[in-house]
Amino acid sequence: MTPTVAEKPPAEIYDEKFVPALFGQWGPVIAGLAGIGAGHRVLDVACGTGALTLACAERAGDRGRVAGLDANPEMLEVAGRKTDTVEWHEGMAEALPFESGSFDAVVSQFGMMFFDNRPRALREMARVLRPGGRLAVAVCGDVARSPGYAVFAGLLDRLFGRQVGDAFRAPFALGDRVLLGAIAGEAGLSGAAIEDHWGQVRFDSIEALVSTERACVWTLGGILDDAQFESLLAESARELAPFRGTDGRVAFDMPALILTWKKPAA
Repeated sequence: MTPTVAEKPPAEIYDEKFVPALFGQWGPVIAGLAGIGAGHRVLDVACGTGALTLACAERAGDRGRVAGLDANPEMLEVAGRKTDTVEWHEGMAEALPFESGSFDAVVSQFGMMFFDNRPRALREMARVLRPGGRLAVAVCGDVARSPGYAVFAGLLDRLFGRQVGDAFRAPFALGDRVLLGAIAGEAGLSGAAIEDHWGQVRFDSIEALVSTERACVWTLGGILDDAQFESLLAESARELAPFRGTDGRVAFDMPALILTWKKPAA
């Protein structure tokens, strides 16, 4: 019997569902903004299952050196199955296990929202950059600017209360340009730029979206019982219908804020 989404390990759910639906599209964008080229040494912080890491490795080529770091060993186990050309490290963003000036580029996508100490993590990323090296960090934009997710968050509020809706909103916590800029300032990243970029959320169906979100341990995982899930699914079929195409697939825009910074030359 094929396991349901809820029965699979969280790292596999992330890789099989969220990467193609949301995160895979951003790897080439962020690698490009970091200026990664052939032969570069690159670190991906909070690499997850390697969506961005692999995009960096493709740009760095055979002469490059690419490392991925994540605090979650299950994520790294899934990432490690994909390639043996990347160095995978378990560790915290706030205490990177690398010497200062080790990398030409440091990148991170959609992980900073969950760091314990965000300014310290940015300082660590800056520390391991060589002079003249580039940093690119992406966070989810404001949920209110993503039409489908805004509807879904409001639906959770209405059905189950604001606490459940806010659990879903957790990954969007840094979707404010002023807040992100303040964190960069506290980290000492003078001259950092923050820009809007737009991607799309794409799921095979409304049920696939709801099932995947329910199983996500970083948001709704373990919160909803089966009866609540059925209620959410029924209401979502109505509320998310405007985002469903004739083929049943769901698609809507989702913004990201991407912080970029170049380390001053020595």
